[in-house]
Amino acid sequence: MKIPIIRGVIDRRMLINFTADPQAVEKIVPSPFRPKIYKGKAIVGICLIRLKEVRPKGLPSWIGVSSENGAHRIAVEWDENSQVKEGVFIPRRDTSLMLNTLLGGRLFPGKHHRAKFHVVEQGSDYHIDFTSEDHTQIAIDAKETTHLNPDSIFGSMENVSDFFEKGAIGYSPNQQKFDGLKLKAYTWKVRPLTVSHVKSSFFEDEKIFPKGSIHFDNALLMTNIEHEWQSETDKFPLQPLC
Repeated sequence: MKIPIIRGVIDRRMLINFTADPQAVEKIVPSPFRPKIYKGKAIVGICLIRLKEVRPKGLPSWIGVSSENGAHRIAVEWDENSQVKEGVFIPRRDTSLMLNTLLGGRLFPGKHHRAKFHVVEQGSDYHIDFTSEDHTQIAIDAKETTHLNPDSIFGSMENVSDFFEKGAIGYSPNQQKFDGLKLKAYTWKVRPLTVSHVKSSFFEDEKIFPKGSIHFDNALLMTNIEHEWQSETDKFPLQPLC
C-alpha cells in the first residue's frame, strides 16, 4: 500500500510496555518477522495515542482530523537486503474515529476496530480506557514522574528511549500482506510514568500468553510532537502462523 505522507500532531502518546517469554510471542508473530529480544525477553505493549490536525502533507492544519487510537505492538526484527531491520508488528488497531475504520486497510494501514474511549487528564494524572466493538478492553491509570520504574528491564531512561526510538516502522496485517508505516517525529522525547493500574484483555488472554509469561515493565509519555507518517514497502508472509 502506498499512501501520501500524512502530517499531524501527537497530542499525547502513551507507551505501555511489557516483557514476555519469547516462545509465547513467536506463536503470534508471522514470518518474515521475529521477536526482537532484549536481555532474554520479548518486548510487547500498547500505544495509546491522541492525534490532532492529521491530514496529507502540504494541506493546511485546519482541515485535519483528530482521534484517540490504541495499537497493540510487538518489537520485531526481520532480514532485508542482507541487513537486520527492526520495528514493530501491530496485530491490532483500535480507534475512536469512524473514518479510520472505513479507510483502514485502504488509505490507512491495517484494519481498525471501532472503540469507545474514556480519557481523563488532570495535570500530571492520566486515566485512559477503551472498549471496542468486539469487547477488547484496555485501561490504565498513570502519573508523570521523574524516574523510570526501578524494576524495568531497561535500567535507564536512555536505554528505554533508544529502544523505542529505533522501532519507528510498524507493520499491520492486511489480507495477504503487511502494510508498512514509518513514524517520523520531528523531536523525540519520552518521559516516565508511574502506573497504579493497567489492564489489557489481549495481553491477559491466557490462550495467547500463558499465565506467568508476560509482565508489566514500564510506561512512557510523549506530548505535543509534530510528526509525519510515511509509507513503507509492503511485506508478504512466507508461511502461516502456527
